[in-house]
Amino acid sequence: MRILHFYKTSFPDTMGGVEQVINQIARGASKLGVATDVLSLTPNRVPRTIEIDGYLAHRARLNLQIASTGFSASAFLRFAQLAKQADVIHYHFPWPFMDVVHFATRVKKPTVVTYHSDIIRQKNLLKLYRPLQNKFLGDVDRIVATSPNYIATSDVLAKYKNKVSVIPIGLDKGTYPVPSSEKVAYWRDRLAPKFFLFVGVIRYYKGLHILIEAAQGTDYPIMIVGAGPIEEELKAQVEILGITNVHFLGHLPDEDKVALLHLSYAVVFPSHLRSEAFGISLLEGAMYGKPMISSEIGTGTTFINIADETGLVVPPSDPLAMRQAMRYLWGNPEQAAEMGRRAEARYWQHFTADQMVEAYVKLYRALSVSAEVESA
Repeated sequence: MRILHFYKTSFPDTMGGVEQVINQIARGASKLGVATDVLSLTPNRVPRTIEIDGYLAHRARLNLQIASTGFSASAFLRFAQLAKQADVIHYHFPWPFMDVVHFATRVKKPTVVTYHSDIIRQKNLLKLYRPLQNKFLGDVDRIVATSPNYIATSDVLAKYKNKVSVIPIGLDKGTYPVPSSEKVAYWRDRLAPKFFLFVGVIRYYKGLHILIEAAQGTDYPIMIVGAGPIEEELKAQVEILGITNVHFLGHLPDEDKVALLHLSYAVVFPSHLRSEAFGISLLEGAMYGKPMISSEIGTGTTFINIADETGLVVPPSDPLAMRQAMRYLWGNPEQAAEMGRRAEARYWQHFTADQMVEAYVKLYRALSVSAEVESA
């Protein structure tokens, strides 16, 4: 069996949430004997095809980008060539150019799309795109959501409930580096012995401005790991408010990130908009046995973090509630530790990469068999 993944970016060029999911599925499927191709766009002059962890990553040249949507003239032919070799095509939504390629190439293969997120920010462009979106989602054979919470709260997915199923995103803890004792000691010497940790790209929907407001009037050390487009804006907010307990550590290598996860007291994840459809950094906190604080936004964040079981869940855009949640965890270390233990247990029960990969391979085989029966 051969699978073709298609998305605007992929590892090793970028490593956001969707790219990480594709990488985990492709790596895991190859171990189960499923050949995998991943096609994405790149503006860089790089080899057209490379092998990564048992699968092939192909790149088409990025010609134009509008409203986070990449376009490529060469992608049409490249996709058609790869699709002819594939048994199943696996799309990753949203990416409007992908819909265009799907219809323009007229490849008749079984199709599945992982629905990572509703389109939230580009509301005016969504009005123009909606007819194509509906036609595309109506045409694919199966749609996969990453949590039952998202199915329950997405108006788009409600239209296709008869062909939507849930496969949670999973992580392979074995692929994360084990930090050296020197690395752990390096951070232990530089940070407070007890601190809250945020990890992620610093984007508008991450709600860090809310976390900064919540930090006012407290002395809880808060470490922010990551970089992004609104980083300077948030640093200015910290300076204007005169806050001294929020620290920006910038983008760090994985070994440093894991060291900080080990050392942290709890993970804070203040994302306040549905653009945060799942929360891989939140899941990493659970994987390392940390109690969590997140907001109820009707997405996978509260599928990972169960209120009062694995952590605390607060209303979105509510600095006071966020502050109260931090105060509770800070002042109740036994309860916080128990939440962390439950968080890790929930990771092993629901969110391993093996579980995710096995579910997708089962789906691929079902689609392939169904296509063979129909063509017989």
